[in-house]
Amino acid sequence: MEANEFQEDGIYVRGSRVHNLKNVSTFFPRNKITVITGLSGSGKSSLAFDTVYAEGQRRYLESLSTYARQFMEQVQRPDVDVVHGLSPSIAIDQKTTSNNPRSTVGTTTGIYDILRLIYSKIGVPHCPNHNIPLSQGSIEKIVDRLNEFSDGAKFQIFSVVARKKKGEFSKEITGWLRKGFSRAMIDGEMKELESVTKLAKTKFHTIELLVDQIVLKKAPAAKSGASKKVATPVDSDSVLPSRIHTSLSLAMELSSGFLKVKEIGSQEELNFSLNAICPECDFHFPEMDARLFSFNDPRGACQDCSGVGEIHQEEWGDPLEGEDEDQLFYSVYPCETCHGKRLNKTALSVFVQAKNIADLTHASLPETMKFLGQLKLSSREEMILERPFKELKQRLGFLADLGLSYLSLDRSVRTLSGGEAQRVRLSSQLGSGLIGVLYVLDEPSIGLHPRDHDRLLKTLGSLRDRGNTILMVEHDELTIKMADKIIDIGPRAGLFGGEILAEGTLIEIYSSKQSVTAPYLRAEKVIADNRKRKIDFAKSVEIVEATGNNLKNISVKFPLNTLTVVTGVSGSGKSTLVIDTLLKGATEEFSGRDVGAASHSEIKNLDLIHGIIHVTQKPIGRTPRSNPATYVGLFSYIRNLFSQLPESKMRGFKPGRFSFNVKEGRCGHCEGMGYLKLEMQFMADVEVLCPQCDGARFNPETLAVKYNGKSISDVLEMSITEASEFFKNHYSLRSRLETLEQVGLGYIKIGQSATTLSGGEAQRIKLSKELAKKKRGHVLYILDEPTTGLHFEDVHKLIELLHELVDRGNTVVVIEHHTDVMKSADYIIDMGPEGGVDGGLIVACGSVEQVRKSKTSITAKYL
Repeated sequence: MEANEFQEDGIYVRGSRVHNLKNVSTFFPRNKITVITGLSGSGKSSLAFDTVYAEGQRRYLESLSTYARQFMEQVQRPDVDVVHGLSPSIAIDQKTTSNNPRSTVGTTTGIYDILRLIYSKIGVPHCPNHNIPLSQGSIEKIVDRLNEFSDGAKFQIFSVVARKKKGEFSKEITGWLRKGFSRAMIDGEMKELESVTKLAKTKFHTIELLVDQIVLKKAPAAKSGASKKVATPVDSDSVLPSRIHTSLSLAMELSSGFLKVKEIGSQEELNFSLNAICPECDFHFPEMDARLFSFNDPRGACQDCSGVGEIHQEEWGDPLEGEDEDQLFYSVYPCETCHGKRLNKTALSVFVQAKNIADLTHASLPETMKFLGQLKLSSREEMILERPFKELKQRLGFLADLGLSYLSLDRSVRTLSGGEAQRVRLSSQLGSGLIGVLYVLDEPSIGLHPRDHDRLLKTLGSLRDRGNTILMVEHDELTIKMADKIIDIGPRAGLFGGEILAEGTLIEIYSSKQSVTAPYLRAEKVIADNRKRKIDFAKSVEIVEATGNNLKNISVKFPLNTLTVVTGVSGSGKSTLVIDTLLKGATEEFSGRDVGAASHSEIKNLDLIHGIIHVTQKPIGRTPRSNPATYVGLFSYIRNLFSQLPESKMRGFKPGRFSFNVKEGRCGHCEGMGYLKLEMQFMADVEVLCPQCDGARFNPETLAVKYNGKSISDVLEMSITEASEFFKNHYSLRSRLETLEQVGLGYIKIGQSATTLSGGEAQRIKLSKELAKKKRGHVLYILDEPTTGLHFEDVHKLIELLHELVDRGNTVVVIEHHTDVMKSADYIIDMGPEGGVDGGLIVACGSVEQVRKSKTSITAKYL
């Protein structure tokens, strides 16, 4: 390779053959934004994540010592000739969302750590039993407090050596006399210690040892200005200013940190403690530091739930479709001790202006920012917390800029969508201030309303302008158009993709004749379905008085036999309305089980539908043995076909023989997995092809049976498109395969492991299964952002599928931000007007034309 080939500053890839990439070579300019686009499965992630980022990680790990590498995930070298000019790389995708139940929005962004520091510095501890404020004092604070009294005030300093304790105290009294103390307040009465020999052994006693008497004298003002007030001890022997410090320190030492100051001639009493002790129950508040507020530390965590906020209970259930074994499930219940707040009662008893740290993290981001802006701090507190407050407000601002204002800081990361989790992690990177970094992103626009999308693009631009290189896999039109460079991969998916069709600036892509994306960018092709929309909304399912989360007592109609799109800015209440209220409420009506539906009065006209199905993006199976063939029912037909072959009948092979879940037919060495997992001790485990079956998963006797020259293993390795042609004479098989092709999945293998499928692919497999079913009455289908991961061409296919479900006599309700899906809808419900506490209302509803005319809808201007 010529040296001058690398003259331009950037990252060079030469000869990548990762997955379906066909010897791809390209260039990513440094400190610019490059967008890789193309059909689903065309090879975008293979180039961005599995080539560029994987090589960056591999090189970093190889630079570490062997000892250090044992604690980190090992990355194999990607199949590429050269990757030149790599920067330190950070991947922010949707699949690496933390499954740790302790991870929250606050901990992921580092905001919670700052809050812990703030509460440890200015929080006021209270007794968790009596809710009494406990002053955690110091000698300096006591002196400042005494200086608030008038000049000439007389005080007595007492050391509280015993508080409501039983005993005779004879030894203690003798010891105090030897040290020179002569008087004490015993059970509320001043006594000479020489006259007290012992106290009643069975009674509770409070003893306050008199340490000193002082008269407050304030120093005169200096000529240069007002001087600081100083409490000066006065008696017949000495008036040294240091004496008060000595007396207070002695009082603290004698009582392990608890003293009392009484003003002579008045009822004024001041209690001070270095340890913040409750005067009612002797509760000793522990030392205030940031660890007290951590639910990952034993000092702060709720003991009953170990800081998780939930109690998990194991339960066994029926096997999932396509699997043979009973499944172990976990039922989750809120912790009854901390009520989901994760912290113990001590940590929850520290308040900053009437809010403990759990109250603050449970509020929405706008509420949190408003609270912090109204805090009244002393000059000393302002000096101490100047930098933490600046950092805190900056990080909260990053979350707001990324359209996440509706989230609370205590929100578990596990409950976030892929797009939300990615933007939360992106906000933490914005706060890091790094430069010279390669950021690899996977569709950061997912889940964003067009209004919020504008702010995301500005944020990405600022990250680039700071001196970073951004490589994005994206399908969004606005994001593609703002990129410095565009790479279009295709022409189709899977085996038929993996080529660069066009690359360059937006103008260069416009002029490309090979690009699949260019016609959509030039507006020559449009996604929106132009069929005549339904205008008869007479029959509907109606939610009455919904108040879950931020919903403001709203009533909403979902017209039957329509494609209804529920949209609105992020956090406006879409999921609460559709998933938590409609889906769960209808499920409770149909099943009679409590599934935790959000609060509402009733759901009318459910008798007009026969069932409700939530088509999610969750995996179609939980084990590597689950695959599209088992999920949609293809595998049963294929096994039956192989069992009917003459060779099978002669050998007595039943359909189960051709399943890798059955011992008789599968490879005994790898137990039907196709690979072996080797433990590498101090390195990460390695998966290698099974040496006996070479990845075929079946034993030789099973593989010997062939249909048209193909074994059962060969068939499972076929793509959907290949299998459709192979089984063209078998109607039951062909119809299911064609339905999978119809949803844009012709490129995946029919035996591909479910664990390798994306959320969008899993959702489309579920859609194909529904389309393959015979009509079974009016079904209400609910989908949440089905355009996730889809190219313009794939979105067009999806819209056709959704309308096909409607044409079959069903109702489809979709949560979506994609404007082309909105334009194709029969009915739109627009929520807002903003997110969080400022959302939860129906801003506009009706046909596309009706919503367009709305003057209050933010969505209207994007339609």
